[in-house]
Amino acid sequence: MTASDSRQYDVVIVGGGHNALVAAAYLARAGRRVAVIERAEAVGGAAVSERPWFGVDARLSRYSYLVSLLPQKIIDDLGLRIRLERRRYSSYTPDPRDPSRGILIDTRDAAATTASFVRTLGDDGAAEAERFSAFGARLAPLAEAVFPTMTDPLPTADELRERVGDDDLWEALTTRPLGDLLRRSFESDLVRGIALTDGLIGTFATSDDPSLAQNRCFLYHVVGGGTGDWDVPVGGMGTVTKELERVALESGAEIFTGVEAISISPDGDVHTMTDRSEVFHGELVLSGVGCAVLDRLLAAGGSETTGAETPEGAQVKVNMLLSRLPRLRDESVTPEAAFSGTFHVNETMTQVDAAYAAASGGLIPDPLPVEIYCHSLTDPSILGDHLVADGAQTLTMFGLQVPHRLIADMDPVAAGAKLLAAAQASLESVIAEPLRDCILRAPDGRLCIEARTTRDLEESLNMVGGDIFHGALSWPWLDAPASTPAARWGVSTPHPRVLLCGSSAQRGGAVSGIGGQNAAMAALEILGD
Repeated sequence: MTASDSRQYDVVIVGGGHNALVAAAYLARAGRRVAVIERAEAVGGAAVSERPWFGVDARLSRYSYLVSLLPQKIIDDLGLRIRLERRRYSSYTPDPRDPSRGILIDTRDAAATTASFVRTLGDDGAAEAERFSAFGARLAPLAEAVFPTMTDPLPTADELRERVGDDDLWEALTTRPLGDLLRRSFESDLVRGIALTDGLIGTFATSDDPSLAQNRCFLYHVVGGGTGDWDVPVGGMGTVTKELERVALESGAEIFTGVEAISISPDGDVHTMTDRSEVFHGELVLSGVGCAVLDRLLAAGGSETTGAETPEGAQVKVNMLLSRLPRLRDESVTPEAAFSGTFHVNETMTQVDAAYAAASGGLIPDPLPVEIYCHSLTDPSILGDHLVADGAQTLTMFGLQVPHRLIADMDPVAAGAKLLAAAQASLESVIAEPLRDCILRAPDGRLCIEARTTRDLEESLNMVGGDIFHGALSWPWLDAPASTPAARWGVSTPHPRVLLCGSSAQRGGAVSGIGGQNAAMAALEILGD
């Protein structure tokens, strides 16, 4: 097939996740002819809502679930009609030594928060509450300095350091393992764990990992929105994708689903396969897939790859629908308060590090560190009216420190069952009744509970190794000024006409749209007027 036989575009985007849709919308609104190619039958990637159980009117954000890093600028620029709801309670953390007490962090009542620290930690509780508050206040300037730069060309480290204005904090986060900062900031192992887990969602590391992978993950978690708050998308994650798809199509982008890219060439040819072979040619190609997948496509085209390391996810996500929230052993806190924020289970710093050691030795951690969310408390619209009337609630469990290597060679069904059992046992160690007693059944008799493992992510979403970040997170800055648009925006590859636009981009990761916006800005600079 010759170039004249191919479909001609200014930009061809491979992969139809939320970042790809952001890039398509920006580029099409700028008057560029854009094609998005998605191998699945629908766009959105991990940012979708689904009904996992036949006959049950519950629309779950099956993979991704919260929004923190999506800038208001992107929402405003694209005219997205989405609503994000803030959760009143930040977190609840029962003491694993005595689950009849726990720390409830209430963002609207500092006195109640302090009281829960005292009730859980004893005589030092009030002082530890003050330390926790001071730690948050210290991080605030970091968030305020870093987050606004996410939609601009990458700043240098020196520029950001000056904007943050706290050299000791900067050094602690960027040069030394996070564990050192947490030990200096808190006295309680329980409170250190509350902070540490922000550095471990989807990341396999210890508090003292010399790679600083936990530090980078922590940074992204605490700077979102300029405040570090994580919000619930009303209507579920699928509403975000639907809005992005709407804006991209209305702006003139063309979206092709059920079309799989089989190779990419540096000159802009994307060979695809459906029921017949076809070539999409772009002046630029934007990769919305992970670098590991992009490398396969480049290699298939006989081209130099990015040389990215094979990614590895380290989490399991459990989705369920309950007839009611389970009772707690801690009678001072209502289940509605405990589950409306982030419910930390077996996540002291010592436990999280021990779980890493167990997994490194080939064992599923016991107990498994788990974080739990109940989105329907904030957004009941994801449930049908009869479920809401009956008091049903969704529950999501997110298990940490379970790298893909633990299940890579296991039977997928057996792997899911083992990780589900570990997550369930962890939660049941801090609640007052068996979880099974609260789980709804579908009309066919099945319990409304499922585990989504790294294997599931690899097979259903083409995320190699089940890595939700598509590879290791990068610092959101440059060591020195860059000379090309692609490098300035953090979206470069070895090929000038092939750019990153997904989570593999320098400021990728999470549901943010930042990788897509950055790629679109670089592309517009390259294409010029």
